[in-house]
Amino acid sequence: MVKKNLTRKELTKKIYQNIGFSKRLSGKILDDFFEIIIQELIESNKIKISTFGTFSILKKRERIGRNPKTKVSAKILSRRVVKFKPSDILKKLINS
Repeated sequence: MVKKNLTRKELTKKIYQNIGFSKRLSGKILDDFFEIIIQELIESNKIKISTFGTFSILKKRERIGRNPKTKVSAKILSRRVVKFKPSDILKKLINS
């Protein structure tokens, strides 16, 4: 099975084909959608989209890590990461 990623360009094309907006407007809609999600995550740390899932921010602590190739230890700084938890409806759709 060939692994294929869905790109922004392909998403824009799907919006263009399904809704009928111009490709330029479809791209703008997609860009605005992603920008809204990013801004909401920054401001509120959590976004719940019903029937799809929940995006949230996790705060990871500073820790010591090791490069598996060279075995050299290095400090990994504390950081914030995005976590996604799919809804039960999405899980059922994927598994059916």
